[in-house]
Amino acid sequence: MKKPSTWATCVALVRSIVHALWMTATVVPWAIAVLISAPFLNGTQIYWLCTGWLRLAVTGGTVILGIHNRVTGFENLPTADNGQAILLLKHQSTWETFSMPTLMPHPLAYVFKRELLFVPFFGWAMARMDMIHIDRRKRSQAFAKVVEQGRRLLAQGTWVIMFPEGTRIDRGQVGTYKTGGTKLAVETGAPVIPVAVTSAKCWPRKAFIKYPGVVDIVIGKPIPSVGRDPGELMLEVQTWIESNMRALDPQAYTD
Repeated sequence: MKKPSTWATCVALVRSIVHALWMTATVVPWAIAVLISAPFLNGTQIYWLCTGWLRLAVTGGTVILGIHNRVTGFENLPTADNGQAILLLKHQSTWETFSMPTLMPHPLAYVFKRELLFVPFFGWAMARMDMIHIDRRKRSQAFAKVVEQGRRLLAQGTWVIMFPEGTRIDRGQVGTYKTGGTKLAVETGAPVIPVAVTSAKCWPRKAFIKYPGVVDIVIGKPIPSVGRDPGELMLEVQTWIESNMRALDPQAYTD
């Protein structure tokens, strides 16, 4: 992979500082607005209110950082109001975490570690959203909670979104695909939808400096889960995601 020039890195650094300041300056008043409004709103209204700040962050990323999303496969999403879906994404950076709620026509429920709820302002606002936060120290109880809350959320028209690798993965690398998402799918009968994302080309894992460019988000066709083995189903998801990652970002894969 070709490294950016020193000048490009300096420009990217300045833009990244401006974007970080933009997110900091906007998240505080937005979170306060969520906290004040939450007692008077239902779960869906709170979700779209919080998504409003994510739109600010993503729009800021486009205007300030020069990062643009290119989405294909919208036709693969369920169109019925009560259509169920479990989205399983490649996870390379914070970018897709912010972008997906702004792109999807249905509310999304992330499965995430409960420690995020204690992040000032951002986490406090997240705590008002109807999502699935788990304690990773209590593995069996955590999965039972995912199934219980996931079943309820899917029944009310909310799509569940998970990162099967569990954490952000460096560009060109493959993490361990865990079967939590496919187990939930098999338990609930909801189809899984694999999604490939090339965000690390612009927003590398755990990096402060971001670079302009295009992030491809490719949505695959729904894969039925009824009667499937979770491990075999996850292998199918992994094969689809990783083959598309290699097609979308061949420079990142040297093997």
